Amino acid sequence: MTTPANKPPVALVTGSASGIGRSITEALRDAGYIVYAGMRGVEGRNADAARSLQAEGDERVHPIEMDVLSEDSCAAAVEAIHAANLHLDVVVNNAGMLMNGMAETFTPDQFLTILDTNAVSWLRVNRAVLPVMRAQGQGTIVYVGSTTTYIPEPFIGVYEASKAAGDALARAMALEIRPFGIDSLFLVPGAFPVGTDHFADAHTGDDRGREMPYSALSDRLPALTDHIKAIDREEGLRLTVRTVGERLSEALQLPARERVDHVFIDGQAKGADVIAETIGEAQARFVERLGFGDLLAPMQRRMLNVPERPS
Repeated sequence: MTTPANKPPVALVTGSASGIGRSITEALRDAGYIVYAGMRGVEGRNADAARSLQAEGDERVHPIEMDVLSEDSCAAAVEAIHAANLHLDVVVNNAGMLMNGMAETFTPDQFLTILDTNAVSWLRVNRAVLPVMRAQGQGTIVYVGSTTTYIPEPFIGVYEASKAAGDALARAMALEIRPFGIDSLFLVPGAFPVGTDHFADAHTGDDRGREMPYSALSDRLPALTDHIKAIDREEGLRLTVRTVGERLSEALQLPARERVDHVFIDGQAKGADVIAETIGEAQARFVERLGFGDLLAPMQRRMLNVPERPS
């Protein structure tokens, strides 16, 4: 089943109040989608963001209460969207958080918190949307990852570990859900110190006593964003947060069989795309040897000359 005739496609974007989530919401709106902007506190802390998105959206953006840390909240949001539209075409797992500082200063409870937000939330959202997409026989799930999954950096170890956990889960699920006509797309931005609240809202380690041995290193942490901006200028790519949403919109406009499964928007040009390509090729070869080549993405199947999945 495809999107009903004469009906615009419907998308759900989590963490839409600001930054990358807002960029994606606006870009999909401009591409003709009906966009449900998932966020916490639609009538509370994010009321201003919800009102401005709705005001700018020309009736195509609908803020919706959604807490990705609650399975009930995810299920309720998806149920409301489906009841209003009878289809849901694209879901963007974007909501997340940043923690920065020396890894040793973060308590296990803090690590569990960021893991819950950046990885387990993807499972909650997927559990809500997969029954809908299976019944439709089509859909695309998008994951907003991080280049640090491929190239770890100092000072954000717990963040990197949580994003890597989400990436591994999503890549495995991509194979499992493809037979139902459900595609997966990985959006991989680099750092955007301007245009997001990521760095301003970052949490630090609760165990201050563990920071003392690292004093010489931690003194360098405040300069991190300045170094990122300097690298951006050196690369001259002129990427902004708006670019992230635009690149996703462009990718979704391609037929699924022509679509790459990873889209990189990296102003620092780290080379994560090269690593991801190598991983994708290795995955394709091994999955084929396991006898599951039909579960691979279309481009991976063509690389291995695996026949197209029967329609």
